[in-house]
Formats: sequence, C-alpha cells, structure tokens
Amino acid sequence: MNICVYGAASSLIDKSFVEAGEELGRKIAQRGMGLVFGGGRNGMMGAVARGVQEENGSILGISPSFFEESNAEISFQYCTEVIHTETMRERKRLLDEKSDAFIITPGGIGTFDEFFEILTLKQLGRHNKAICIYNINNYFDSVLNMMQVGVDQNFITNDCRCLYEVYNDVDTMLDYIEKYDPKDFDISQVKIR
Repeated sequence: MNICVYGAASSLIDKSFVEAGEELGRKIAQRGMGLVFGGGRNGMMGAVARGVQEENGSILGISPSFFEESNAEISFQYCTEVIHTETMRERKRLLDEKSDAFIITPGGIGTFDEFFEILTLKQLGRHNKAICIYNINNYFDSVLNMMQVGVDQNFITNDCRCLYEVYNDVDTMLDYIEKYDPKDFDISQVKIR
C-alpha cells in the first residue's frame, strides 16, 4: 500500500511539526507501507521522508523539473524512485494515481490546494480512497470550522464531512487507512445534488 502525504515544504516550521512528521514516516515504513510525496527535503515533506528512510521504507518522490532547475537543494536526496514532471498539474495527477490513500499534514497554500482537489475528486466519484487530515497541534481547526460554515450555509452537503477523517493520533489514523474498504463506503450518497 502506498500512502500519499501532502504537507509543507517550509524549513521555518516549528520543531514539533517536524518531529510529528518524522514519527509518521517511521510508522508508515514499519507497517510496510510506501511513501508517495512531493519530493521536498524540508518541512513536513522532508520530515516524513526522513522517517521512512530511517526504517528503510520505500519512497517515491514526484517533483516538477523546474524545482531542480531553480534550486537543486530543494529535493530529498534519498528517494527510492524519483519522477520529474513538466508541470504541477502532472505532479498532482501522479501523486493521486500512485497512491492508495492520502494523509494531509500541516502545510500552506499548496497543501490546501492538494487537499481540496483530492476531496473534490472523491466527492465527484473519481476515486474512493481514504483521506485523512493529520491535525498536528490542532493546525487544521480553522479549516474544519470553515468547512462547517459551508455546511451550515448550504454550500457544502453535510454528507461531505464523511469523505475524510481527522486524527491527532498517528497510530489510530494508520489503523483507519489499513482497514479502509472502499466497498464499505457508498460514494453516491455524497455527490453534489
């Protein structure tokens, strides 16, 4: 099973996020899961990859080639496999296609974009894979509150909230992913009406 982890590339984030990311990576590898990620060496991306590397796990980095052209120091150097894409859209498509589940860790605009795109694709029935928000230090509370405002004002269906799960504990989150069965989830119940 390959897990796509979305998250920050910033090297300025608090150490507590980095430590949680490294723990997530170690536990992904310990369970025999592979990591699929954006290929970055810093922030949450680098932290998760380092954790997987510590446990000799499989790491697939998918990164647009223009990142390498502009700054060779941006990429995680110890990937098992690296795919370079021409565009960010191609990168996101491959992250989606090569993954069996998704974990959203704290991040910025790119991470929000990736979360909402993968959530939208699930709502539209384009995939039926597990989506988890790893709410380290309650980072996503404001986003979750915004989603509730959308539900309260009928911009988002209440059923949409069952398209993803929110966790503060890495083991419980990975248990959910391992047990997730798309056949147990009727995607037709949450499509836009």
